Amino acid sequence: MKKKALFYIIMAGVLWGTSAIYVHYLAPLGFTSIQMTAVRAIVSVLCLLGYVCLRARKCFRIERPIHLLLYAAIGASLFFAASCYYSSMQITSVSTAVVLMYAAPIYVVFFSVAFLNERMNKAKFVAITCMLIGSLLMSGVLGNGSWNFKGVLLGILAGVAYASYSVLTKIAMKQKLEPLSVSLYGYLFMALIAVFGLNPAGFAANVSANPTRSVLLLIGLGLCTFMFPYILYTLAIKMLPVGTCSALSIIEPMAATVFSVLFFHERLDLFSILGIVFIVFATILIGVQEEDAA
Repeated sequence: MKKKALFYIIMAGVLWGTSAIYVHYLAPLGFTSIQMTAVRAIVSVLCLLGYVCLRARKCFRIERPIHLLLYAAIGASLFFAASCYYSSMQITSVSTAVVLMYAAPIYVVFFSVAFLNERMNKAKFVAITCMLIGSLLMSGVLGNGSWNFKGVLLGILAGVAYASYSVLTKIAMKQKLEPLSVSLYGYLFMALIAVFGLNPAGFAANVSANPTRSVLLLIGLGLCTFMFPYILYTLAIKMLPVGTCSALSIIEPMAATVFSVLFFHERLDLFSILGIVFIVFATILIGVQEEDAA
C-alpha cells in the first residue's frame, strides 16, 4: 500500500514539474496566470465530470452542508496556489518560483500542529530552519543580493495556499470523503473562482492568433499539470501522513529545475544550489519524521 502511495507521489511530482514547460510557451502567447489557472480547472472538471457520470455517480453526493464549505475552501486554495505560482514563475525564474512554493512543508507542519493535533519536535524545528534558509538562498535574499520582492512574495503565497490544500484534503480524507468527490468539487470551485478573471475576449483573441498551438498547450496544461497529478496526490494522501506527502512532493521542484536548465537554459549559481540542498534535506527530514510517527 505504501509503495503504491509513494509511486503516486513521485508521478504527481514529475507531472507537476512540467508546469514550467507549459507556462514558458503559453505566457508569450498572451495568456495570463489566471487564464492558465482557469483552463487547468475547466479542463479537469470536464474530464472528471465525464468519468464520474459514467463510472462513479455516487461521487456527486454531498452528505452534509459542511462538506460543501470544505470543497469550496479546497478550490480556493488550489486557485491561489496555481495563480501565485504562475505569476511568480514569470517574474522571477522557474527554479526560484517552484522552490519557494515547495517551502510548503514549513506551513504544513505548522497547520498540522495547529489543526490536526500533530506533534512538533526538535527534528521538525531543524527541518523548518533548513527550509527557511534554503528558501532565502534560492530567492536571492541571501547570497547574491539580487531578488524581486513581488516574485518572492507570490512564491511564498503559493506555498501557503498549497499547504492549505494539503491540510484541507487531509481533513476531507479523515472524514471518509471520496477522493474523486474531493477532486471534482475542488476543481469545480477553483474553476468558478478563476472564471471571474478569465477575460473571455482577450482569451479568445489569444487562442485565435495561434489556434492549434494554443489548444494543444492548454489541454496539456489541464491534464498533465493538474487533473492527473492532483488525483494521484489525493489518493496518496489517503494512505500517508500529510507531512510525508508534502515532503515527498519535493520531486516537483527538482523536476522543474531540471526542465528549466535543460530546456530554458536557466543557470543556477552556488547560492541556488546550496538552497536546493537545504530544502531537499529539510523535506527528507520532515518526511522521515512523519513516517516514523505513522
